[in-house]
Amino acid sequence: MTDFPPRRTARELDRDDPLSRFADRFEIPDGQYMDGNSLGPISEDAERSLDRVVDEWRELGIRGWTDPDEPWFTYAERLGSMTAPLVGADEAEVVVANSTTVNIHTLVGTFLDVVDSPTVLVNDLDFPTDHYAIRAQVRQRGYDPDEHLIAVESRDGRTIEEDDVVAAMDEHDPGIVFLPSVLYRSGQLLDVARITEAAHDRGILAGFDLAHSVGAVDHDLSGVGVDFAVWCGYKYLNGGPGAIAGLYVNREHFGETPALAGWWGHDKETQFDMNLTFTPAADAGAWQIGTVPMLSAAPLEGSLRMFEEAGIETVREKSVSLTTHLVDLVDALSEAGYDCDVGTPRDPDRRGGHVAVEHPEAYRVSLALKERGVVVDYRPPNVVRICPAPLYNSHEDVWEVADELRTILDEAAYEQFDRQDGGVT
Repeated sequence: MTDFPPRRTARELDRDDPLSRFADRFEIPDGQYMDGNSLGPISEDAERSLDRVVDEWRELGIRGWTDPDEPWFTYAERLGSMTAPLVGADEAEVVVANSTTVNIHTLVGTFLDVVDSPTVLVNDLDFPTDHYAIRAQVRQRGYDPDEHLIAVESRDGRTIEEDDVVAAMDEHDPGIVFLPSVLYRSGQLLDVARITEAAHDRGILAGFDLAHSVGAVDHDLSGVGVDFAVWCGYKYLNGGPGAIAGLYVNREHFGETPALAGWWGHDKETQFDMNLTFTPAADAGAWQIGTVPMLSAAPLEGSLRMFEEAGIETVREKSVSLTTHLVDLVDALSEAGYDCDVGTPRDPDRRGGHVAVEHPEAYRVSLALKERGVVVDYRPPNVVRICPAPLYNSHEDVWEVADELRTILDEAAYEQFDRQDGGVT
């Protein structure tokens, strides 16, 4: 055992928390829920909006498309307007639609059709689905993805240097740069503004996957001129498992023909004229494909209302405070001789909403934490991801998680579990 920062430090940090009132509006599984960067928990607000739509379905049937206060026919655009402040965009530039992977397909495909170079610049620490979709889009245009998907290599296996991204732009002359705002494993927050400016200086389009930042980081997509972006609705946005995703298209690109056209992206005024020629909506709504899945979209409405109430700047401020507290606690363990380390940048401006705690037995440590009621997840080869979410976690929650981690390492409690042999983590 070793000296450990006292619980009262966490309670002092929680004393003036402007977001503490939101925690009681969530239904948190027993124990400490620190996995909101994979799936946010249900809130009474999300459940209420879902129940309302179910009631509309029951009471109105097909008239639900036109008669409710929030008509289903324009629901995706309405939720896009509510999401726009979270990503720093104009309302017309955002719509909720499809899934994250489908949005990568349609947006990357759209812009591959208009850029001069079929090469897309990514990085070797990306979430795999991004590469799967981009390779498919490159291949469908008759190019070899082994030649035209260029991955910037990490220097340390944790992070990506923006200098290396810029150098790769000069070396490979891509048509598109597509990067995550936050790396899913380490939690590194990339400099979106710098990458976008560097890309535009070279005539390259800049797109981003915001899946691990939307709802935890305040963005300014329009302000810095990002060309397009995608994200999911079920992590920090707490929209439920399989929640509808979202996309952003800079208004400069309105009028481009979507690579994956579908009737829900048709101009709303003439959509039911049933013309066989696609007339895309005049804004980001053009990149919708199929009918909005109301039961997968409705919970997001309630959750977004909480973000409107809280303010994304306040959410970000608390997120930084929570992860800083966690970094300090893990550093204290490391300095005391425990075999763990922080794999996330310590500079708050370089960090998203979760902390990567590295340990040689990370998989078994994650199981030991779960057995003790601490819900986290594991990412190979050695990362326990711990995510204190601002709307429902406190600094004292973070302290308790770190204290459980200390006890597990003291007792080598992870040794009771078998080593990983595959499966969901």
